[in-house]
Amino acid sequence: MAQMNRRNFLKTSALTGAALALPMRHVLGANERVNVGMIGMGGMGRRHLGRLQQMKNVNVIAAADPDASRVGDRSGIKTYVDFRKMLEDKDLDAVVVATSNQWHVPAAILACQAGKDVYLEKPFSHTQYEGEQLIQAVAQYKRICQVGTQQRSDPCQALIKKGLDEGIIGKIDHVHACRLGMRKSIGKRSTPLPIPKSVNYDLWLGPAMDVPLFRDRLQYDWHWDWNTGNGEMGNWGIHMLDDVCNNVFRDKCPIPKRILVGGGRVAWNDAGETPNVMFIYIDTGAEPVIFDLSNLAMSPKRRISPHYKGIRSGYVIEGEKGYYAGGRGGGAFYGKDRKRIKTCKGNGGGGHMENFLQAVKSRDAKSLNAPVDVAYGSTSWCNLTNIAYKLGHKFSREQALEINKTSKPWATMLDKAKQRLAAWNIDITSPEIKLSPILELDPKTKKFIGPHAKTANPLLTKKYRKGYELPKIG
Repeated sequence: MAQMNRRNFLKTSALTGAALALPMRHVLGANERVNVGMIGMGGMGRRHLGRLQQMKNVNVIAAADPDASRVGDRSGIKTYVDFRKMLEDKDLDAVVVATSNQWHVPAAILACQAGKDVYLEKPFSHTQYEGEQLIQAVAQYKRICQVGTQQRSDPCQALIKKGLDEGIIGKIDHVHACRLGMRKSIGKRSTPLPIPKSVNYDLWLGPAMDVPLFRDRLQYDWHWDWNTGNGEMGNWGIHMLDDVCNNVFRDKCPIPKRILVGGGRVAWNDAGETPNVMFIYIDTGAEPVIFDLSNLAMSPKRRISPHYKGIRSGYVIEGEKGYYAGGRGGGAFYGKDRKRIKTCKGNGGGGHMENFLQAVKSRDAKSLNAPVDVAYGSTSWCNLTNIAYKLGHKFSREQALEINKTSKPWATMLDKAKQRLAAWNIDITSPEIKLSPILELDPKTKKFIGPHAKTANPLLTKKYRKGYELPKIG
């Protein structure tokens, strides 16, 4: 297994970036196998591997992970610690990127430069700037890139749109999206976490800063560290907001007009940085979207998640004549009396990988259900709300209502948030809870404008560890 350090990363990045996009080893026929390599062999990587190995006309020939214990000995599969070495394989047609988030875009760009097509796990990007760079790379190197918001391949999406177009719930008033799913503390050590000997930690970090970790586990809990993850917004929130962008706005609002975010990381006193409670107002310029996020149970004694109209991880489209409530795999339209009118059943997007592989063979990027330009929009909503949260100060209900003083749903959400926090003996006005300023955006420039632009715009990108800078395109 090859090892990789920052010096040889720079060397190989420069060589790959300077090269023209490589063609596939040959044009694939309809019944010919696609040779796939795995980048990242954690939970999602192993799930994708198992699924791919059951598919016809697919051959998984390679797998890479900086944790040697995750790669192991796999019959018929070449294994690597250094995914860059894997990208040198001329027989490789496509890769699945299922790494921690700081590696998503750098790995995808490097794969595009090496002439490989890419299935990229969500979230699409760790920062806004990275997403813009990957869009450019996919176009320049003429690659096929599908993003892992698999609900885009669920047939129920068409049924939902049809129901909305037919006016089943009448004119839409607003959307209430939510991620109300319990999680646990990630612990808080008094001494830095020892890195397992099986891990090439320099490569595992890649672009992320090398700072001491005080959580209990290296793997998975990177989600709750800004250095490597996007919090619950980028983990589950992206699925909810992607549905809203797709079904309600038909992807015509990639950048909202204004956003306001409140929340905090409360109750656990752990090493996590990202919030486990958030309440968000998104001004789209049309129907407003409010987002309700909580990783806490109803109370320390009531170990169940809260819900909104029966939905815990999903969204409710509120209309003048009723509402639609659903999540992954489908939902239903209801009247004002809450009686079901029409059910929309789906499969959760089980054909998403197949959609990608078909596009790899046809070379028709327009056939993708979740291409990079579409993924940029819904991921933007998540990234921008995280930026707003980072700029938060002391909570004030009066200031929270400034974004829409006449919105009863928004006022009700603030009251609900106050009640849930009180169940954990937390006062919503305590220093633990922050409230962002109202941030304005210019949809054309995709940047913040107004009085807070100077502090918000630098957060559209990030610093990269020396030797692991974002690959240059061109």
